[in-house]
Amino acid sequence: MALNGQKIAVLMESDFYEPEILYYQRRFAEEGAEVHFLTRLWGSERLVFRGHEHRMPFEVSESFEDLDEYALKEFAALIVPSGIVADRLRYTEDVNQLPPAAALLRRAFADPAIIKGIICHGMWLAAPIPAVIRGRRAVVHNNLLGDLRNMGGVYVDEDVVVDEDLVTARTGNHCHVFARQIIEELGKRAARRIGSLA
Repeated sequence: MALNGQKIAVLMESDFYEPEILYYQRRFAEEGAEVHFLTRLWGSERLVFRGHEHRMPFEVSESFEDLDEYALKEFAALIVPSGIVADRLRYTEDVNQLPPAAALLRRAFADPAIIKGIICHGMWLAAPIPAVIRGRRAVVHNNLLGDLRNMGGVYVDEDVVVDEDLVTARTGNHCHVFARQIIEELGKRAARRIGSLA
């Protein structure tokens, strides 16, 4: 399997798009990857989130707030999904501080070894940290075109766009081609590592 031993993080909150999340849960595992759903647990051991379309419950018990630099480096990819997940995760109690999820995303962008996957409305999470998007090629949902341009991103009218360690996709309905591209990018990186050891 192409992704044996690799870990993929998917950020979670309520109002997620059920077909997308269920697809990631199964598709990445098919390739041998460990899929971890991370959220802000607010002091709880676990939280149950509800989907946007069908109110499907999804339990999450892993917090991204516990990820130090070493734990973050264990992930080969970090995915910000579609739906309202990013909007919920960009809440901060103190307007003078970055939302914890945006701070995590900024840390991930500082490490080119981690693939950042942002799909559809997931780009909202990057709004507080526009420097990570400035000058980067990306696609977003049509509703976020102004947001992307205000962040200094370069809009590309394709369903999936790769700009080095950033993979973006247009809508949650493109989750299959988005996941396929992330799998391909991770596979290429793994092949390069094996080649460099030969």
